[in-house]
Amino acid sequence: VQLVESGGGLVQPGGSLRLSCAASGAAFSMYTMAWYRQAPGKQRELVAAIAGGGIPNYKDSVKGRFTISRDNAKNMVYLQMNSLKPEDTAVYFCYAVRVINNIKDDKWGQGTQVTVSS
Repeated sequence: VQLVESGGGLVQPGGSLRLSCAASGAAFSMYTMAWYRQAPGKQRELVAAIAGGGIPNYKDSVKGRFTISRDNAKNMVYLQMNSLKPEDTAVYFCYAVRVINNIKDDKWGQGTQVTVSS
C-alpha cells in the first residue's frame, strides 16, 4: 500500500481542518489506519487509529475534537479536526499497518503540515 496525505494548512485557533489520506494497493480494508503527528523537537505520537471494522480510538487530548473515519470502497481515511489549538501544530502522517503470519506490513505517508496560529 502507498499513502498520500492532503488537507494540511494554516488555521486560526478554534478552526477546523480535514486531512485526507489516499491509499493505493490491494486489501486496504485489512489494514488498521492511523494518524500520527510530530511537532518540532518532539517524538512522533499517535493521534487516532481505526481498524478495518471501523472502531476508532484517540489520544486523550484530541477526544471530542478529532474524528477519524475511513471509506474502504474508496481506499480513503480522514481526520476531521475541530476546535484546533496551537498545540495541535505538527506534521501529520498517515500510517497503515497489518500483521500477517506474525510479520508486520506497514507504510507511512510523506506527511502534511498543520499549523494552528493567529
